Amino acid sequence: MYTAQGKIDQQALLEEHLPAVRRQALALQVKLPASIELDDLIQAGTVGLLDALRRYDPNAGASFSTFASQRIRGAMIDELRSRDWLPRSVRRHARELDRCVHRLEQRLGRAPQEREVAAEMGMSLEEYRQLLSDTNSGLLLPFEDIVAEQGEPDAGGNGPPDPFSALVDGQQRDRLIAAIEALPDREKLLIGLYYQEGLNLKEIGAVLGVTESRVCQLHSQAVSRLRGRLA
Repeated sequence: MYTAQGKIDQQALLEEHLPAVRRQALALQVKLPASIELDDLIQAGTVGLLDALRRYDPNAGASFSTFASQRIRGAMIDELRSRDWLPRSVRRHARELDRCVHRLEQRLGRAPQEREVAAEMGMSLEEYRQLLSDTNSGLLLPFEDIVAEQGEPDAGGNGPPDPFSALVDGQQRDRLIAAIEALPDREKLLIGLYYQEGLNLKEIGAVLGVTESRVCQLHSQAVSRLRGRLA
């Protein structure tokens, strides 16, 4: 997309990538509470696209599509995080859940079962599963929150990351991989379907043979296990 003078035609790039904003917004919306409006995600993503147009350096090596995709998604996530819709009480219980799961894993030497976690927290199994459902409604791409930001394609001419940062990132990835491998098989499969294959909760439920609400509960439990191992 260049003008006759050999410069990038920003208007053409903007028009070409606006449909990508909507696609990313739709993909993200299925993972979020029903209260999140699609138009709000699209608006935030458009801001990210405009930011990408301002910052993109064609001489840095990364394609504009790759660079813009990162900016669009990042702007949507920033918008969602700024809303902080999860009630404090649920957030507090989520932290207690993380500590409880970690404590049980240390004591048992294995991933604790739901009934064991519920008993440790002084809850019935039904109360525990309700907590998982409530917590999942406020989880914003927790898999991406667990590890440090990996950065984005360097299209701004800032150069490669320093060796220390690269080492830390590599160690964190290794820890995360080990934590995922330690998950119960069904939760490990869920994580793969959700974050690698991009399936939504309804599609994952069909694969696992459970309801969509049950997928939410298992997702929360898996994330809690990962946070506990990586804390």
